[in-house]
Amino acid sequence: MSSEPWDYKKAGLDLGKYEQTIAGIQPLLANTWAINVIRPPFPPRKGGKGTGGFASLFDLDPDAGLFRRKYRHPVLVTCTDGVGSKLKVAGLMGKYDTVGIDLVAMSVNDLICTGGEPLVFLDYIAMPKDDPPMTVQLVRGISDGCKLAGCSLVGGETAILPDFYAPGDFDMAGFAAGVVERDRVIDGRHVQAGDAVIGLASSGVHSNGYSLVRKVVFEAAGLKVTDAVPELGQTVGEELLTPTRIYVRPVRAVVNHYPVKKRVIRGLANVTGGGLPDNVARILPPGKRVFIRRGSWPVPPVFGWLQKLGGVADAEMVRVFNMGVGFVVIASPKFANSIMNQLGEEGVTARVIGEVRDGEPGVEFV
Repeated sequence: MSSEPWDYKKAGLDLGKYEQTIAGIQPLLANTWAINVIRPPFPPRKGGKGTGGFASLFDLDPDAGLFRRKYRHPVLVTCTDGVGSKLKVAGLMGKYDTVGIDLVAMSVNDLICTGGEPLVFLDYIAMPKDDPPMTVQLVRGISDGCKLAGCSLVGGETAILPDFYAPGDFDMAGFAAGVVERDRVIDGRHVQAGDAVIGLASSGVHSNGYSLVRKVVFEAAGLKVTDAVPELGQTVGEELLTPTRIYVRPVRAVVNHYPVKKRVIRGLANVTGGGLPDNVARILPPGKRVFIRRGSWPVPPVFGWLQKLGGVADAEMVRVFNMGVGFVVIASPKFANSIMNQLGEEGVTARVIGEVRDGEPGVEFV
């Protein structure tokens, strides 16, 4: 038995570094706060202490800030998700300031599928030892994602777990809460035969399928993150760390454009794990089937590169990856062109990639 006394630092947790981390991330949180966020009553003291209470406060007064639209029957919308093993690529690159955007995207893109708007976001970061510069980079990405999504980063948790993670490993989870007017909820029940299926362009692989990506790229092909890929115009790491596109502003602009009684927007799907087949099928009512036309949108080069590199079958590609379509809007065909034009004005390329027909619920490629 050691004669030296034990303390927290010797056990693996350096409280001095923890305070350094807190001081570094405080301005990143405050930079995202909407007017509804009730500020902590006491300013931070030296070293990052005095950061506020034990929970965040968000004013739901219908006359305050975001609620000036006076919700008549507000419904709370909640989501949680992570980034997955894309974090391994960030570790290999030593670049941690973009995966926070992915973290926000994975939750808020789900949240808007209800027709709702994200209000607040919280994060959970776990690592084997305190690393203030790395943590600040991670939170900077989360802050950037929240600004893109128009929600407030109101808190989080940094867990130091020296016996749970190997050196260099870390994990992240995110939690989003938002609101939707009860009679504006979009849940797919109004989807009908003849509806247009509109695909919104992805920014690349997003944050799904990275267990397969890493096996193909780093193990089977033996590539490194610093290797240049001519057909992609950048290195392996740069391509694979491209952040997930956040669809909040363009999708909400379209949803809010049409009166609720017209039911122009009938279904919304975030294309994550499971690709187009699984995610679009989730919003189809009984007796309705989606037919997607192959070749109706340009598939980004990264997917052809991955398929060739790993000899991945076509069926597996569409089941694992978004293949260039990161979000789907099912809408009245009468308004399809105006919806695509509006999405284009918001900076997102969109195309009609299929239609709804009568049939067994599911997705079929034709």
